[in-house]
Amino acid sequence: MVAPPRIPARARRRRLPFSGWHFLLLPIAVLFLLPFVEMFLTSVEPASEINKFPPAFIPSHLTMLGYRQLFAQSDILHWLLNTAIVSASAIASHLVLCSLAGYGFARLKFPGRTFGFLAVVATIMVPTQLLMIPTYVMFARLGLVDHLGAAIVPWLASAFGIFLMRQFFLSLPAELEEAGLIDGCSRLQVFFRIVLPLAKPALATLAIFTLLGSWNDLVWPLIAINNDQAFTLQLGLTNFQGTRRTEWSLLMAGNVVATLPLILFFLAAQKQFIATMTFSGLKG
Repeated sequence: MVAPPRIPARARRRRLPFSGWHFLLLPIAVLFLLPFVEMFLTSVEPASEINKFPPAFIPSHLTMLGYRQLFAQSDILHWLLNTAIVSASAIASHLVLCSLAGYGFARLKFPGRTFGFLAVVATIMVPTQLLMIPTYVMFARLGLVDHLGAAIVPWLASAFGIFLMRQFFLSLPAELEEAGLIDGCSRLQVFFRIVLPLAKPALATLAIFTLLGSWNDLVWPLIAINNDQAFTLQLGLTNFQGTRRTEWSLLMAGNVVATLPLILFFLAAQKQFIATMTFSGLKG
């Protein structure tokens, strides 16, 4: 009888459903997951047990009272709508303006290109606190204070977004664009038909960072918005925190509502986010 072929050890290892790195990554993932689990458990924990010492990780029984009070006693849905408007506007404007500016700095040759790019990148090092007063004065003169536009305008574009898109465009082979120009395409046609389809991983990454920043922005709306109808989600949740008392069940329930859309968005775009680091522009 002919003996069956011997499978090499390396081939056998490839058939395992996991790699050795999972033994290291799994405890780290659990460590990062614990705060979210505790936040959710606190949101469904009875008020009598929240301030109990020593605190219990798992409540004795679950209650949805915090969520019922959240939707009954606050304008959480209106805050959520305002935040969605701000984030959607920020993502749309970032994808358009930052990609155009990044492509211009990466491919177009014009006087002062290097200086202009360095000047844009240098603004990242300017502390935000130094810009709050002049920005507030400018917004007050424009009539944007206490309006939702005060939270939208600062997120129309960012130096980080321009830097990210420029670096990605530089990694793309210039031969792809030259072929389009030879075929008679204009520079804008090359950008929209050739470059942007290849930039989907970078655009997804920019969208994730923009969503995280605009969705969780608190300091600037806290300064520029005092109108209840223009409150964003993070600004509205501060109403549950007081000098002498904090409504922990409402606050944690609100944090769950605020965090869930971000988790769903990241799960939907995580493949594009990871592909940004390995995308080369050519396949095959």
